[in-house]
Amino acid sequence: MTVATQLEILDLRHFSARQLRSLLETEARIWENRLRWDYRGSTELLLQYLDSRVLPGFVALDRGRICGYTFCVYEGHKAVVGDVYAIANDPEQALQTTRVLLHRLLDLLHHSPNVDRIESQLLLYDAGVIEGAFLEAGFAMHPRLFMEYNYAPADSSPLGLNGSHAPHRFPSHIDLCHWSAGHYQAAAELIHESYIGHIDALINDQYCSLHGSLRFLHNIVRFPGCGVFEPAHSWVLREQPSGALVAMVLCSRVADNVAHITQLCVAPSHRGKAFGKALLKHCMSHLSDSGFKAITLTVTEANQEAVKLYENLGFFTRHRFDAMVLDRSPQSL
Repeated sequence: MTVATQLEILDLRHFSARQLRSLLETEARIWENRLRWDYRGSTELLLQYLDSRVLPGFVALDRGRICGYTFCVYEGHKAVVGDVYAIANDPEQALQTTRVLLHRLLDLLHHSPNVDRIESQLLLYDAGVIEGAFLEAGFAMHPRLFMEYNYAPADSSPLGLNGSHAPHRFPSHIDLCHWSAGHYQAAAELIHESYIGHIDALINDQYCSLHGSLRFLHNIVRFPGCGVFEPAHSWVLREQPSGALVAMVLCSRVADNVAHITQLCVAPSHRGKAFGKALLKHCMSHLSDSGFKAITLTVTEANQEAVKLYENLGFFTRHRFDAMVLDRSPQSL
């Protein structure tokens, strides 16, 4: 741990966006190279928060030069480790700095009053690479997959579908509709219903309540953390005459020609009818016609039914990372 003795770790709120911009822009280039994401929108949003001096976190300096940072966000009784990133000429030294920053941040959260749950998904790091700090703090680890689909240059759509989109024949009482703002409340209800008892509800507790599902939906529709929301490439299945949503696929743009599936869910009462597969194929076909070259998504590795669905549609695993959860709430004990 010679690196630790060379580092100075200071409060993130002592630093301005101007001082951290270069580091964050370097990280954004890593996002583009590793995950094909244009992270500049998220970078600019984070820089705005940094200038407001409200984000808890730390900055690492090596002989006075900024070389790393980490931050978290408090959400009531929960905290989310938002990011950690460090640079150095030696990759191992950068990793050591990353671990030092994580230890400091997790120690801060451990001593934060009224925080009984901590979550994090740090997509840039391969599964197992930074797990030590989390395991020492008592976190449960949930491996997840970052999957990708690439359109072949001559293909107009996936799996042999042509430009007419060859629509799936849904039952007569099921309507296929574009996403609209009017679906907001029903979509949140569908998300909440779909994740009851699901492994992803252990990873993201927003799925565990309607209020949390509304917050989750708000984040992916209004903020650039998962790309710029694409309503024209997001679809719902609506049951008639009730108008209830029974399935949904939501999509964002994460680069000029790369889309990301932010949500795919089917109501428990309508599973086993291939609605999820049909919606995703429909979305993939329209994305191809709109000039997209690739699609990405994330899925929990233990959710083998979903993994197999994506693999059967031509997705491959580009990257394996960890979701980390520490739950000390009374209902979890």
